[in-house]
Amino acid sequence: MSSNRVATPSQPVDALSRTLSRTELQRSRSSIPGREIVQVLTEIQAGAESGWHMHPGEEVGYIVAGTVQITVDGQPTLTLRAGDPFLVPPRTPHNALDVGPATGQVLSTYIVDRWEPLAWFTRGTARPPARDTNREVRGGAARTTDQVHRNGEHA
Repeated sequence: MSSNRVATPSQPVDALSRTLSRTELQRSRSSIPGREIVQVLTEIQAGAESGWHMHPGEEVGYIVAGTVQITVDGQPTLTLRAGDPFLVPPRTPHNALDVGPATGQVLSTYIVDRWEPLAWFTRGTARPPARDTNREVRGGAARTTDQVHRNGEHA
């Protein structure tokens, strides 16, 4: 297990944190330079959707509970149930809709550019906030997104 593991779950702070219940389970630097691995458990209430958004890297997901429709830009909509996996390519707009009747749970692992927000909405916003490549999260242990933002750093 990585020494950079987040010891306690935290709530990611990005555009999607206003629409979904998400818990960051762990965050660690990747062996790929400039990348980090972030694992998040997302709960989507029946009838709710994430809104069109994207991530600065791959999303490898697994439906833990419920029935969720995932629409990835340029691909047919997938209806996924508990036990089904999915993959969203980097910087590809997508939307998740819980079709009910129960709350959906999605476990996602992101392999992302560590200087950019984990997610941002794509409708009305063509690109993420400017990336500051001169900044880097400092210290041996990973910090929660809240701690990083309070210090003026990008996650």
